[in-house]
Formats: sequence, C-alpha cells, structure tokens
Amino acid sequence: MQGWKGVFLNVNLTKNKAAPENYNESLALNFLGGRGFAAKILWNRLKQGIDPLSPQNLLVLAAGPLTGIGLPNSGKLVVASKSPLTGGYGDGNVGTLAAVHMRKAGYDAIVIEGKAQTPVFLHIKDTAIEFVDAKEYWGLNSFETELLLREKYSHAVGIVSIGQAGENLIKYASVVSQEGRAGGRPGMGAVMGSKNLKAIVIEGTQPIPLAHPQEMKQLAADGYKELLSKSLYAFWKRQGTMSTVNWSQENSVLPAFNYRQGVFKQAEGISGFTMEKLKVSNRGCPQCNMPCGNVVKDSEGKYSELDYENVVMLGSNIGLGNLEQVATLNRMADEYGFDAISLGNVLGFAMETSEKGLIPEKIGWGDFEAAKTLINDIVYRRGLGAVLAEGVRSASAKIGKESSDWAMHVKGLEVTAYDCHTTPCMALAYGTSSIGAHHKDAWVITWEIKAGRENYNAEKTDYLIQTQLIRGGLFEALGVCRFPYTSLGFGLDWY
Repeated sequence: MQGWKGVFLNVNLTKNKAAPENYNESLALNFLGGRGFAAKILWNRLKQGIDPLSPQNLLVLAAGPLTGIGLPNSGKLVVASKSPLTGGYGDGNVGTLAAVHMRKAGYDAIVIEGKAQTPVFLHIKDTAIEFVDAKEYWGLNSFETELLLREKYSHAVGIVSIGQAGENLIKYASVVSQEGRAGGRPGMGAVMGSKNLKAIVIEGTQPIPLAHPQEMKQLAADGYKELLSKSLYAFWKRQGTMSTVNWSQENSVLPAFNYRQGVFKQAEGISGFTMEKLKVSNRGCPQCNMPCGNVVKDSEGKYSELDYENVVMLGSNIGLGNLEQVATLNRMADEYGFDAISLGNVLGFAMETSEKGLIPEKIGWGDFEAAKTLINDIVYRRGLGAVLAEGVRSASAKIGKESSDWAMHVKGLEVTAYDCHTTPCMALAYGTSSIGAHHKDAWVITWEIKAGRENYNAEKTDYLIQTQLIRGGLFEALGVCRFPYTSLGFGLDWY
C-alpha cells in the first residue's frame, strides 16, 4: 500500500508488551484512517458493557493517510475510546508532532489496553518500544511533563500527555500536546489516566511511502500557495477563530450566563479585536500555515493560547468579560489537562445552580477568583468540585430538583460555544453528532443564519446535516484540519 504504513501497534500495559499487527488493504480503503480506523478498531475489539475507566477499555491513537506528508494542515491525530463522560463512542482531535512521528515510526494507529501497575510513559522509536517509569512525572501538569520529556529526549519528538485532570480521572480530561493543543471533549485524558499512562513519546525516522512523491511535493506547495492567496487569510492570521466572538454576538448566538442569553454586554472585552491588543504571537499545529491559536499574556503575566471556543466558554458563558482573566482560566485548563469547553460549561452550571439556591456555595457570575478556586477544587475532587468533576449530566442528577433544566449537554457531552435558542438546525446537528454536542461534525450554524429561516425547510436541513456529518468525518479520517475548508473556502475537491 502507498500512503498507509499498513501496521497497527498493539500495546498491553498490564503485561508490558507491544507488538505490531499488519492490516489488510480493504480496511484502509473502507475506513481511510484516523477516526475511521479508531471507530472500527473499537467496534471490533471492545466488549459490550465494559467500564470506560477499566483496564478492558482501549485507547486508540490514529492518524490518516494524509498525515505527515507535507500537505497543508496535515498534522492531526485522533484519540478515541469508550467515553467515561457519555458512556458511548468518544474521540478528540489534536494537532501534534506525535501524529507525524507515529507515521514515520511505521504505525497508522496505536492501540493501548490494560493498566500499568505504577505510572509509566511509553517511548516509541520506530520498532523499539520502552515502558518507562513515570513516577517522577506523576502529579505534574501537562506543560511541565512535556518540557521535561523534551529535555530528556529531544525538542523534535512527538509527545502526548495528561495533566492532573487525567490523573484524577476527571470525566472531561483531555490528552494534551504542544503546550495547549488538546484532544479534548469526551474524557480521553481520563481513560489515559485510568491506565496509569502519563505520556507517550514518539520518534519516527522512516519515510512515509508515497506512490508519487514528487507530485505530492508539488501538490503541497500549490496548496500552501492557494491558502495564502485567499482573501480572508490576512484577517485569519490576525484573529484566527477569535473573530467569531463578534459574529456570534451580532447574530445572538453567543452563549452568556450558562446559555440563558445569546448576547453579552461585555462581548467587546473578550473579542478578537481586544485580543489583538494583547497578542504576543500566533501558534498553530505542525505542518500548518494558518494558525488558529493566539498567544497572549494573561492576568498573571503567563502565556495562554486563546481560541473562540475556550474564550467564550470561560468568558461570556460564566459572565466574565476581562480577556486577561479569561486567559488565566484557559491556561489553568490547558495545564491541568481539562477540556476547556466542558469546564466552562460546568462552571456556568455551578454559577446558575448557586444563583438559584440549590447548593450552599456562593459562586457569582463573573467572579474570577471563585472560578479559579472551583477549577482547583474540581481537579483535586474537593467538595463541590468532586460533583462537578463528573460533568453536568451527572452533577445535575446528584444535585437533583430542577437543576437538569440548565445542565447543558447532549448525550452527556457538554454543549459547545453556540447558543441554539434561535438556530434549530444547529441544535439538530448537535443531536445527531456521534459523540454528543460538538460542532466539529456538522457546523451548520453559519449556513443557517446566512440562509435565513424562510429559505430552508426540513428537507434542506436534513440534507445539509447529513452531508456535513460526512465531510466532518472525512477530514478526521484523512488526518487533516477542516479550517482551510470551513474558514477560507478551500475546495473540498482538493483533498
């Protein structure tokens, strides 16, 4: 096969064993890679009814056939498992050197089962696999862990790790890479922590097989050139996804006060234009020339990488309109290894529950210090934090009364940063996503607002969501980012 390596790496942490497994060409042609491989592996190998945090669960890291071959925005890795947050299929997508190195090490996917007796990290260098004692790293945040591992091996290696959120089995913990890039949402970091696996370090030295390497090199060069020629590119470099704050505010879909409002009086304070005044640099994924991350200094003088979803969920959704303070909460989320979207949703739920008197804790809207304290309580499962560590669906069930009315989730996964009170098409997209309330599968809200409600009907909505679900899955199966297509108008036929 050309484009695929044709090999999975099976790792058993209980037995300290690892072995390659060849797969046939039909699997590649039918499922492509990335999310396709991950879902198929879990479908074939997982037994029904297992506990997501048990050794029997699998953690799958999978790349696509376009990952790591030099094409624009082709550094994506899918991390998938049975979700401890939802109880169903779950995955996260992260831009990381680990995706590129995994392919160059000779593997299209790594499948991890079992549980190490004590904390370990995996060191994979081509066919050499080491199970390394990680007790000295346990208890460190994800940034500290990655820095020490790069000092131990090389700054060029690929690394994914967990912070304290993953170690303490917070149900919405992320797998983190590149100091803030996260394979987040449905708790993949908790699955990694349940296996006593602190990190995976990958060094690949082999070429990726291509049928026409020179033609692919030219295609990559043409692709980068086309991206740079797009009319929206310059503005994207300035704000990335942060420009969506103003768009959402103008269209009344900006979550505020736990989704009770679609506008926020202090929206300008967390907007892309405010961010530009604080911005230090851009940050993107490997093999990317349209970086979506905006690095700013937070209220404590530390660096924090911002994007739309994190800023809104830790900003307007909890009534906080100071971007430097939002950046501090975001940095805490990244270092601890939380999914920032779910974390902001959980904080909003706690604030509304406090406001309505269903819990004794006093947590006011926009209270920055209270939010920091609550984040620390969640990661170490103290008091109310232990309840919120399970996610809003579980928290509302424990608190009871009418609190489920403002627990914002679909299938157990907290809703992302789009208020759907006036956008039923987007609400349906959340409902039909395979992992729960996530926009990555069918981001139809821009079409819905642009078209106007009088210009679409049930048939059009059904068709649009179905095609968007297919396209969303396609990008994650190929191992590339969707932003060139969704944000700059890059033609789908190019892929």
